[in-house]
Order: sequence, then C-alpha cells, then structure tokens
Amino acid sequence: GLINPSEWKIYELTNHPGLLFIKNPFTPLGQRYWMVRCLQDYPKSPNHTNLTGQSIENDWWGDYNAIQDPREKSKFGKTLRWTTLGYHYDWTNKIYDENFKNEFPSDLCEMIQYCANILNYRNYKPEAAIVNFYPIGSTLSGHTDHSERNLDAPLFSFSFGQSAIFLIGGQTKNETPDAILLNSGDILIMSRQSRLSYHAVPRIMPTINESWNILNENNEKLMEIETNRITTTTNIDLNVWKLCGLKSFWENFNNYIKNSRINMNVRQVLNENENHL
Repeated sequence: GLINPSEWKIYELTNHPGLLFIKNPFTPLGQRYWMVRCLQDYPKSPNHTNLTGQSIENDWWGDYNAIQDPREKSKFGKTLRWTTLGYHYDWTNKIYDENFKNEFPSDLCEMIQYCANILNYRNYKPEAAIVNFYPIGSTLSGHTDHSERNLDAPLFSFSFGQSAIFLIGGQTKNETPDAILLNSGDILIMSRQSRLSYHAVPRIMPTINESWNILNENNEKLMEIETNRITTTTNIDLNVWKLCGLKSFWENFNNYIKNSRINMNVRQVLNENENHL
C-alpha cells in the first residue's frame, strides 16, 4: 500500500528538532485499506474504545451501517472517538499498564516497521496505538506526548480522510506555534524535543483532493501488481485488501470519510531490551 521509497518526499522542520513530515506515500488502495481497518476491525473487542462497556461496543461499524435514517446515522457516526491497540492507554491516570494490553495488529506492526527502517529507526517496536476519529469541525487541544518510557523512540502519526491544521510550538504554551497542513496519507514523525513540545489540531476541514478515490484504468495494472506483491510478502489482510477496490464495498466507508478524519498514533512504550513494564 506504499509507493516506492525512492519517490517519498520527506521534510525535516529544522526549528523543531525531531519532527519529520512525509507527504502521502500511500497508494489510493493503501489509504483505503487502513481506513477500513480503523473503522471495521480495530474498534472491535478485545481492543478498547470510548464506547467500551456500552451496548454498541461489539460491532460499531455494523451498527452504524444498519441505521437507515440519515440524521440518526450522522449522529451515531460521531459517537466513536478513539480506539486503542496493544498497550491500552489509561486516559484517567495517563499511564500504561502491563496487565492492560492485547496483541498489536500484525499488519500495522509490519507497516510501521517498514516506515521506521526507511528513516533508519532500525530497532523500532510499535507497541501501542491510539486511533482517533474526528468529525469535521472538531479539534484537539494543545498537549505533549510524554507518557511512554522511551521518549527517544519516534511517535508515528498517520492522517487519513479529511484535512487538518497541525500546530507545534515549544515546551511552554507561550511560544508561537508553526502550522502544517495535513492531508490524507501524510505522516508526521515526532521524537526527542518535538514530543515534548506543545502541539494541537485546531481545525478539521474538507479536503480539496480525495486522493484515496483516484482509482482508474491508468492504475488498474499497478493495483494488480501491488496485490500480487502483497499476497506473497506481507501481513496485509488480503480479503480486506481486495474488497477495498470494489465500489459496492467501499461506498459506506467513503460516505463516512467524507465528513471525518482518522488519525493513527503509534508509539513504542518500552526501552530497547525491555520486554515488560
């Protein structure tokens, strides 16, 4: 689901040490795959969501698509705000717990480690992820990322769907932030000082380029080649992958993503050579 690394456009913000930006390295089908996984699969038990313990926790995506009334469907679509994978983040105490974790998804682990290797983070281990779901018009207030033991390990942040304005300042809220426009497929990597700098998302807004929908005759051959490669070399869920190219399957996901942004934040919790908290 990624283009050749030789074509990646990678930028470093020199006034924010440790902050890298990769302009969408995903193929259209690659973007669709991760949107589907985030909506259809990752919110299911044993993973945790903001709805865990409520009656709609078992198959949120199925419940969403069963609603016929457009107004009720739109309202229900905004109920899922986050899901956690691997080590589950304790939002109340802002910590991780060795007894509060599940197996990290193998396809996501593989994709993250591939990206990490390209950036020369050879020993990176994705151990926790928070997937956030943002309706257009929502925001994320200023914060720092300091809950993990290993702050030198990078945090990978993937954007899918609608666009967002990302602000990053300094280690106090008094410093003037810089702004980055994040479009679907873009990746932010934060390590060292940038993780401890205040950052926020003050705006989610409609994109001007639905890059995940650029599937036409010109790239059908490329899609076939991509599928053949994935079949033999990756942990990608091949059934999901093949369905992502079908209009009838993709339609419900496309209707959701027209009004939403999905953000996957992936972290390494432990220090190198540690195997538990």
